[in-house]
Amino acid sequence: MEPIIIVLIILVVLVFIALMKTVQVIPQASAAIVERFGRYTRTLNAGLNIVVPFIDSIRNRIDLREQVVPFPPQPVITQDNLVVNIDTVIYYQVTDARAATYEVSSFIQAIEQLTVTTLRNIIGGMDLERTLTSREEINAALRGVLDEATGKWGIRVNRVELKAIEPPTSIQDSMEKQMRADRDKRAAILTAEGIRQSQILTAEGEKQSAILRAEGEARAAALRAEGEAQAIRTVFESIHAGDADEKLLAYQYLQMLPKIAEGDANKLWIVPSEIGDALKGLSGAVGSFGAPGVGGGGAPKVTKESPRREQPPID
Repeated sequence: MEPIIIVLIILVVLVFIALMKTVQVIPQASAAIVERFGRYTRTLNAGLNIVVPFIDSIRNRIDLREQVVPFPPQPVITQDNLVVNIDTVIYYQVTDARAATYEVSSFIQAIEQLTVTTLRNIIGGMDLERTLTSREEINAALRGVLDEATGKWGIRVNRVELKAIEPPTSIQDSMEKQMRADRDKRAAILTAEGIRQSQILTAEGEKQSAILRAEGEARAAALRAEGEAQAIRTVFESIHAGDADEKLLAYQYLQMLPKIAEGDANKLWIVPSEIGDALKGLSGAVGSFGAPGVGGGGAPKVTKESPRREQPPID
Protein backbone atom coordinates (compact mmCIF):
# COMPACT_ATOMS: atom_id res chain seq x y z
CA MET A 1 0.00 0.00 0.00
CA GLU A 2 2.76 2.39 0.72
CA PRO A 3 4.18 2.46 -2.85
CA ILE A 4 0.70 3.17 -4.19
CA ILE A 5 0.32 6.14 -1.82
CA ILE A 6 3.68 7.51 -2.85
CA VAL A 7 2.74 7.21 -6.51
CA LEU A 8 -0.57 8.97 -5.90
CA ILE A 9 1.19 11.83 -4.09
CA ILE A 10 3.62 12.18 -6.97
CA LEU A 11 0.77 12.27 -9.48
CA VAL A 12 -1.07 14.92 -7.49
CA VAL A 13 2.05 17.05 -7.34
CA LEU A 14 2.58 16.69 -11.09
CA VAL A 15 -1.01 17.61 -11.82
CA PHE A 16 -0.74 20.67 -9.62
CA ILE A 17 2.48 21.76 -11.35
CA ALA A 18 0.91 21.15 -14.76
CA LEU A 19 -2.07 23.31 -13.85
CA MET A 20 0.25 26.05 -12.73
CA LYS A 21 2.17 25.81 -15.98
CA THR A 22 -1.01 25.73 -18.03
CA VAL A 23 -2.72 28.83 -16.60
CA GLN A 24 -0.84 32.11 -17.09
CA VAL A 25 -2.19 35.41 -15.77
CA ILE A 26 -0.70 38.49 -17.45
CA PRO A 27 -1.18 41.87 -15.68
CA GLN A 28 -2.59 44.89 -17.42
CA ALA A 29 -0.11 46.88 -19.60
CA SER A 30 2.17 43.87 -19.81
CA ALA A 31 2.99 41.21 -22.39
CA ALA A 32 4.73 37.80 -22.34
CA ILE A 33 6.65 35.99 -25.06
CA VAL A 34 5.85 32.27 -25.41
CA GLU A 35 8.36 29.83 -26.93
CA ARG A 36 7.78 26.22 -27.86
CA PHE A 37 10.95 24.18 -27.86
CA GLY A 38 12.95 27.42 -28.03
CA ARG A 39 11.00 28.91 -30.95
CA TYR A 40 8.72 31.94 -30.76
CA THR A 41 5.09 30.90 -30.76
CA ARG A 42 2.94 33.84 -29.68
CA THR A 43 2.64 36.86 -27.45
CA LEU A 44 0.39 36.66 -24.41
CA ASN A 45 -1.65 39.80 -23.69
CA ALA A 46 -3.18 40.95 -20.42
CA GLY A 47 -5.61 38.51 -18.82
CA LEU A 48 -5.95 34.75 -18.37
CA ASN A 49 -4.02 32.65 -20.91
CA ILE A 50 -3.65 28.87 -21.43
CA VAL A 51 -0.37 27.32 -22.56
CA VAL A 52 0.78 23.73 -23.03
CA PRO A 53 2.70 22.73 -19.92
CA PHE A 54 6.24 21.42 -20.23
CA ILE A 55 6.15 22.29 -23.95
CA ASP A 56 5.47 26.06 -24.00
CA SER A 57 7.61 28.31 -21.85
CA ILE A 58 7.51 32.02 -20.98
CA ARG A 59 10.63 33.65 -22.45
CA ASN A 60 10.21 37.25 -21.33
CA ARG A 61 7.70 39.50 -19.60
CA ILE A 62 7.71 43.07 -20.85
CA ASP A 63 6.16 46.18 -19.31
CA LEU A 64 4.27 48.13 -21.98
CA ARG A 65 3.98 51.31 -19.94
CA GLU A 66 6.10 54.39 -20.66
CA GLN A 67 9.46 54.11 -18.97
CA VAL A 68 11.88 56.80 -17.76
CA VAL A 69 15.59 56.03 -17.90
CA PRO A 70 18.24 58.57 -16.76
CA PHE A 71 21.69 58.14 -18.24
CA PRO A 72 24.89 59.15 -16.42
CA PRO A 73 26.79 62.29 -17.51
CA GLN A 74 28.65 61.91 -20.77
CA PRO A 75 31.65 64.05 -21.79
CA VAL A 76 31.01 65.78 -25.11
CA ILE A 77 33.35 68.06 -27.08
CA THR A 78 31.85 71.22 -28.57
CA GLN A 79 32.84 72.88 -31.82
CA ASP A 80 35.18 75.29 -30.00
CA ASN A 81 37.02 72.33 -28.36
CA LEU A 82 35.47 72.57 -24.90
CA VAL A 83 34.46 69.47 -22.94
CA VAL A 84 31.01 69.59 -21.37
CA ASN A 85 29.23 66.91 -19.34
CA ILE A 86 25.62 66.31 -20.36
CA ASP A 87 23.00 64.33 -18.42
CA THR A 88 20.11 62.94 -20.48
CA VAL A 89 16.74 61.45 -19.63
CA ILE A 90 14.88 59.20 -22.09
CA TYR A 91 11.11 58.56 -22.06
CA TYR A 92 10.38 55.44 -24.11
CA GLN A 93 7.62 52.86 -24.54
CA VAL A 94 7.65 49.30 -25.90
CA THR A 95 5.18 48.96 -28.76
CA ASP A 96 6.19 45.50 -30.02
CA ALA A 97 7.17 42.96 -27.39
CA ARG A 98 8.41 40.42 -29.97
CA ALA A 99 10.76 42.95 -31.65
CA ALA A 100 12.01 44.24 -28.31
CA THR A 101 12.89 40.65 -27.36
CA TYR A 102 14.43 39.29 -30.55
CA GLU A 103 15.65 42.31 -32.56
CA VAL A 104 18.12 43.56 -29.92
CA SER A 105 19.75 41.84 -27.00
CA SER A 106 19.34 44.72 -24.53
CA PHE A 107 17.33 47.64 -25.80
CA ILE A 108 18.16 49.81 -22.73
CA GLN A 109 21.88 49.53 -23.35
CA ALA A 110 21.35 50.04 -27.08
CA ILE A 111 19.34 53.23 -26.46
CA GLU A 112 22.01 54.55 -24.09
CA GLN A 113 24.85 54.03 -26.56
CA LEU A 114 22.80 55.44 -29.41
CA THR A 115 22.00 58.49 -27.29
CA VAL A 116 25.67 59.10 -26.50
CA THR A 117 26.85 58.85 -30.10
CA THR A 118 24.00 60.98 -31.45
CA LEU A 119 24.55 63.60 -28.75
CA ARG A 120 28.23 63.86 -29.63
CA ASN A 121 27.40 64.34 -33.29
CA ILE A 122 24.91 67.11 -32.51
CA ILE A 123 27.03 68.96 -29.92
CA GLY A 124 30.12 68.65 -32.11
CA GLY A 125 28.57 71.09 -34.58
CA MET A 126 27.73 73.73 -31.92
CA ASP A 127 29.84 76.10 -29.88
CA LEU A 128 29.49 76.38 -26.11
CA GLU A 129 27.18 79.39 -26.12
CA ARG A 130 24.80 77.80 -28.60
CA THR A 131 24.91 74.52 -26.69
CA LEU A 132 23.84 76.25 -23.48
CA THR A 133 20.99 78.14 -25.16
CA SER A 134 19.66 75.53 -27.63
CA ARG A 135 18.26 72.76 -25.43
CA GLU A 136 15.01 72.52 -27.35
CA GLU A 137 16.87 72.22 -30.64
CA ILE A 138 19.14 69.49 -29.22
CA ASN A 139 16.18 67.61 -27.72
CA ALA A 140 14.27 67.65 -31.00
CA ALA A 141 17.27 66.48 -33.06
CA LEU A 142 18.13 63.74 -30.56
CA ARG A 143 14.56 62.49 -30.37
CA GLY A 144 14.25 62.34 -34.15
CA VAL A 145 17.37 60.18 -34.52
CA LEU A 146 16.47 57.87 -31.61
CA ASP A 147 12.87 57.39 -32.71
CA GLU A 148 13.96 56.44 -36.20
CA ALA A 149 16.64 54.03 -35.02
CA THR A 150 14.59 52.33 -32.29
CA GLY A 151 11.49 51.81 -34.42
CA LYS A 152 12.71 48.45 -35.72
CA TRP A 153 13.33 47.36 -32.11
CA GLY A 154 9.68 47.87 -31.23
CA ILE A 155 10.55 50.95 -29.12
CA ARG A 156 9.01 54.39 -29.40
CA VAL A 157 11.00 57.28 -27.91
CA ASN A 158 8.48 59.83 -26.70
CA ARG A 159 10.75 62.48 -25.20
CA VAL A 160 14.42 63.24 -24.73
CA GLU A 161 15.48 65.81 -22.13
CA LEU A 162 18.88 67.28 -21.31
CA LYS A 163 18.87 67.28 -17.53
CA ALA A 164 22.12 69.22 -17.09
CA ILE A 165 24.89 70.77 -19.17
CA GLU A 166 28.02 71.36 -17.12
CA PRO A 167 30.89 73.29 -18.76
CA PRO A 168 34.44 73.21 -17.31
CA THR A 169 35.10 74.99 -14.00
CA SER A 170 37.26 77.70 -15.60
CA ILE A 171 34.53 78.42 -18.13
CA GLN A 172 31.95 78.61 -15.33
CA ASP A 173 34.09 81.16 -13.47
CA SER A 174 34.48 83.25 -16.63
CA MET A 175 30.74 83.09 -17.27
CA GLU A 176 29.98 84.17 -13.71
CA LYS A 177 32.36 87.13 -14.02
CA GLN A 178 30.79 88.09 -17.34
CA MET A 179 27.29 87.85 -15.90
CA ARG A 180 28.34 89.92 -12.88
CA ALA A 181 29.85 92.57 -15.16
CA ASP A 182 26.69 92.63 -17.28
CA ARG A 183 24.53 93.06 -14.18
CA ASP A 184 26.76 95.89 -12.90
CA LYS A 185 26.59 97.53 -16.32
CA ARG A 186 22.80 97.29 -16.44
CA ALA A 187 22.56 98.66 -12.89
CA ALA A 188 24.80 101.63 -13.80
CA ILE A 189 22.77 102.29 -16.94
CA LEU A 190 19.51 102.16 -15.01
CA THR A 191 20.91 104.50 -12.33
CA ALA A 192 22.12 107.00 -14.94
CA GLU A 193 18.80 106.78 -16.75
CA GLY A 194 16.96 107.42 -13.49
CA ILE A 195 19.12 110.46 -12.70
CA ARG A 196 18.64 111.77 -16.23
CA GLN A 197 14.90 111.29 -16.06
CA SER A 198 14.80 112.96 -12.64
CA GLN A 199 16.74 115.97 -13.93
CA ILE A 200 14.47 116.22 -16.98
CA LEU A 201 11.37 116.11 -14.79
CA THR A 202 12.86 118.69 -12.42
CA ALA A 203 13.71 121.01 -15.32
CA GLU A 204 10.24 120.54 -16.78
CA GLY A 205 8.72 121.33 -13.39
CA GLU A 206 10.81 124.46 -13.00
CA LYS A 207 9.94 125.52 -16.53
CA GLN A 208 6.24 125.03 -15.93
CA SER A 209 6.53 126.81 -12.59
CA ALA A 210 8.31 129.78 -14.21
CA ILE A 211 5.72 129.93 -16.98
CA LEU A 212 2.85 129.83 -14.52
CA ARG A 213 4.56 132.41 -12.30
CA ALA A 214 5.12 134.74 -15.27
CA GLU A 215 1.54 134.25 -16.42
CA GLY A 216 0.33 135.00 -12.90
CA GLU A 217 2.47 138.14 -12.65
CA ALA A 218 1.31 139.29 -16.09
CA ARG A 219 -2.30 138.65 -15.12
CA ALA A 220 -1.84 140.48 -11.82
CA ALA A 221 -0.17 143.43 -13.58
CA ALA A 222 -2.99 143.52 -16.11
CA LEU A 223 -5.56 143.44 -13.32
CA ARG A 224 -3.71 146.19 -11.41
CA ALA A 225 -3.48 148.31 -14.54
CA GLU A 226 -7.13 147.70 -15.24
CA GLY A 227 -8.00 148.66 -11.66
CA GLU A 228 -5.91 151.83 -11.82
CA ALA A 229 -7.47 152.73 -15.14
CA GLN A 230 -10.91 152.17 -13.68
CA ALA A 231 -10.00 154.28 -10.64
CA ILE A 232 -8.69 157.10 -12.85
CA ARG A 233 -11.76 156.85 -15.01
CA THR A 234 -13.99 157.01 -11.92
CA VAL A 235 -12.11 160.02 -10.52
CA PHE A 236 -12.17 161.72 -13.89
CA GLU A 237 -15.92 161.14 -14.22
CA SER A 238 -16.48 162.34 -10.66
CA ILE A 239 -14.48 165.50 -11.30
CA HIS A 240 -16.42 166.25 -14.46
CA ALA A 241 -19.69 165.43 -12.78
CA GLY A 242 -18.85 167.76 -9.87
CA ASP A 243 -17.70 170.57 -12.22
CA ALA A 244 -14.47 171.14 -10.25
CA ASP A 245 -12.61 174.41 -10.94
CA GLU A 246 -8.88 174.96 -11.20
CA LYS A 247 -8.50 175.87 -7.53
CA LEU A 248 -9.78 172.50 -6.34
CA LEU A 249 -7.54 170.69 -8.78
CA ALA A 250 -4.57 172.73 -7.61
CA TYR A 251 -5.36 171.86 -4.00
CA GLN A 252 -5.59 168.15 -4.81
CA TYR A 253 -2.32 168.35 -6.72
CA LEU A 254 -0.55 169.83 -3.69
CA GLN A 255 -1.99 167.09 -1.49
CA MET A 256 -0.52 164.39 -3.74
CA LEU A 257 3.00 165.84 -3.71
CA PRO A 258 3.94 164.38 -0.24
CA LYS A 259 2.76 160.94 -1.34
CA ILE A 260 5.07 161.13 -4.31
CA ALA A 261 8.03 161.72 -1.97
CA GLU A 262 7.16 158.73 0.28
CA GLY A 263 9.35 155.62 0.25
CA ASP A 264 12.92 154.71 1.24
CA ALA A 265 14.02 154.48 -2.39
CA ASN A 266 13.29 158.15 -3.09
CA LYS A 267 16.68 159.77 -2.53
CA LEU A 268 16.03 162.73 -4.84
CA TRP A 269 12.74 164.63 -5.13
CA ILE A 270 12.27 166.59 -8.32
CA VAL A 271 9.64 169.26 -8.09
CA PRO A 272 7.59 169.33 -11.28
CA SER A 273 7.31 172.57 -13.20
CA GLU A 274 3.53 172.55 -12.86
CA ILE A 275 3.81 173.28 -9.13
CA GLY A 276 4.04 177.02 -9.87
CA ASP A 277 0.70 177.03 -11.64
CA ALA A 278 -0.78 174.99 -8.80
CA LEU A 279 0.52 177.47 -6.22
CA LYS A 280 -0.87 180.39 -8.23
CA GLY A 281 -4.27 178.74 -8.37
CA LEU A 282 -4.14 177.94 -4.65
CA SER A 283 -3.06 181.49 -3.76
CA GLY A 284 -5.89 182.86 -5.87
CA ALA A 285 -8.30 180.61 -4.00
CA VAL A 286 -6.94 181.73 -0.62
CA GLY A 287 -7.03 185.41 -1.69
CA SER A 288 -10.62 185.19 -2.75
CA PHE A 289 -11.56 183.68 0.64
CA GLY A 290 -9.66 186.45 2.50
CA ALA A 291 -11.00 189.39 0.32
CA PRO A 292 -13.06 192.23 1.92
CA GLY A 293 -16.69 191.41 2.25
CA VAL A 294 -16.07 187.78 3.07
CA GLY A 295 -15.70 187.57 6.81
CA GLY A 296 -13.94 190.99 6.82
CA GLY A 297 -16.75 193.35 5.84
CA GLY A 298 -15.62 194.02 2.24
CA ALA A 299 -17.50 193.43 -0.97
CA PRO A 300 -16.79 190.22 -2.87
CA LYS A 301 -14.48 190.33 -5.85
CA VAL A 302 -16.10 189.33 -9.06
CA THR A 303 -13.70 187.48 -11.36
CA LYS A 304 -14.00 186.78 -14.99
CA GLU A 305 -14.07 182.99 -14.55
CA SER A 306 -16.87 183.05 -11.90
CA PRO A 307 -19.04 186.15 -11.98
CA ARG A 308 -20.84 186.99 -8.74
CA ARG A 309 -23.66 189.41 -7.77
CA GLU A 310 -22.90 192.34 -5.58
CA GLN A 311 -24.28 192.16 -2.06
CA PRO A 312 -24.91 194.99 0.38
CA PRO A 313 -22.21 195.52 2.95
CA ILE A 314 -22.66 193.85 6.24
CA ASP A 315 -23.08 196.23 9.19
